[in-house]
Amino acid sequence: MRAARLNNYSKKDFQLSIEQIEKPKPNAQEVLVKVSMAGVNPLDNMITAGEVKLIVPYKLPVTAGNEFVGVIESIGKDVTKYQVGDRIYARMPLDKIGAFAEYLTIDQNEIALVPRYLSDEEAASVPLTALTAYQALELLKVKPGETIFISGGTGGFGAMAIPIAKAFGLKVITNGSKENKERVLALGVDQFIDYRYEDYTKVLNDIDYVIDTLGGDELIKQFTILKEGGAIVSLKGGPNRSFAKRMNLSFFKTFLFGMVGRRFDKLASQKNQTYHFIFVKSDGKQLSNISKIFEENQIKASVDKVFDFKDINLALDKVKNGRSSGKTIIKF
Repeated sequence: MRAARLNNYSKKDFQLSIEQIEKPKPNAQEVLVKVSMAGVNPLDNMITAGEVKLIVPYKLPVTAGNEFVGVIESIGKDVTKYQVGDRIYARMPLDKIGAFAEYLTIDQNEIALVPRYLSDEEAASVPLTALTAYQALELLKVKPGETIFISGGTGGFGAMAIPIAKAFGLKVITNGSKENKERVLALGVDQFIDYRYEDYTKVLNDIDYVIDTLGGDELIKQFTILKEGGAIVSLKGGPNRSFAKRMNLSFFKTFLFGMVGRRFDKLASQKNQTYHFIFVKSDGKQLSNISKIFEENQIKASVDKVFDFKDINLALDKVKNGRSSGKTIIKF
């Protein structure tokens, strides 16, 4: 079968290599999936650049790719939750990526049935981003009726996070360019801030929760709009001690990440706030809950562009360098 392989880390001018490798066989708890589409994410570029080695040290060469949709072709002897022919999707486990391949094997507890109304193209855009949003909301311990600010919510993450946050019963505020205003309002946003004309730090205060998608100076600014005792989770800020402990990392890495995230923890402590960093994990049960939310609310998945598998490096380059109004997908 064909697979896109990462043979060495590189921070620039990297290329995944499309190679012929042996078709995998499922163990007792796994299913064999014929992949139809795979989502391309900033995480794929981060892995290729070696930026997540401290969190997940992959042994190279490795088949790349973190999320997919496909059909179960065969099942292991102990698989009870799914059957041959089921259309499923998933975020690959942290220690076993490999979605950029014609076939893959994955544990039955990591997958979920695809909402019936979604095409394969749409479904491939869901698992990683939706699980990130879902796990972020769980980390924040959100309560219905309270308010969340999702920074830069007009991209692919916001397209998932906004309707899921609404399903959790939250009032949702986001910012972005006016070209995307109507689209995110249709997703359920209660308040939209055009970043070109309004500074959200001047408009907002006493916000219960924040999901930061921007990092850097913007992350620091978002602490100022958060209420005393509020909580913030960042997709781009640095990991901290609580993240390392949650991920069951070694003592050395816990100490190291404690030093990295000290700045944010100290900032949060000034107003009894809580800072979280998130690195999304696979979870079939959570993804099944997401499927139910999608079915109940008929959430639309935003797809930007679809590339043929042979153009995987062009897809990665687009995600790395281009602006997007939705997910980039590769098809087999």
